[in-house]
Amino acid sequence: MNLRFLATMLLFAPLACSPGKQAERPPLEGAKLGGDFALTDQDGRRVTQAAFSGKYRIMYFGYTFCPDVCPVDVQNIGAAMKLLDKDEPALAAKIVPVFVTVDPARDTPAVVKQFVRAFHPRMVGLTGTPAQIAAIAKEYAIYYARGAGTADGYMMDHSRQAYLMDPNGKPLALLPQDGTPQAIVAEIKRWAT
Repeated sequence: MNLRFLATMLLFAPLACSPGKQAERPPLEGAKLGGDFALTDQDGRRVTQAAFSGKYRIMYFGYTFCPDVCPVDVQNIGAAMKLLDKDEPALAAKIVPVFVTVDPARDTPAVVKQFVRAFHPRMVGLTGTPAQIAAIAKEYAIYYARGAGTADGYMMDHSRQAYLMDPNGKPLALLPQDGTPQAIVAEIKRWAT
């Protein structure tokens, strides 16, 4: 047997016997999250899911009167979008960051507008009636409830997730909430193709 042939066979044998690397699947692929909704944006216009058709969405649920967690999370989402705007503008243009309030009693369109504009110029703020908010929260598996306090000074208990949705409104992944804007960017780049 030719030694050169044997050496070549030994070199390539592991490749021939190894299964091909399978494409990684988004962690939320197939999850029953998201769905149709009709809400009001920060400019007082009626908005449905169809308004975001063809765009990736970052869906975050919180409230503007939140003293700490929501502003930090939304700030990180906004900072991640600014990084994408700078480094990958074509990808950034395909993504809409969306803030949905879980406190419609206080979060009027004007209040939501002031909040989202502080974080990113393309961020969309959504509010609605209590029934509309309950419906979208159910679609996205978001828990929320009014906490203790007065009529003006109460807190809201709520889930803390930011979903990356595909251009058809299907869930792809959760975005990291305790990391940096760079970690959010990395996760977006991983799944938004």
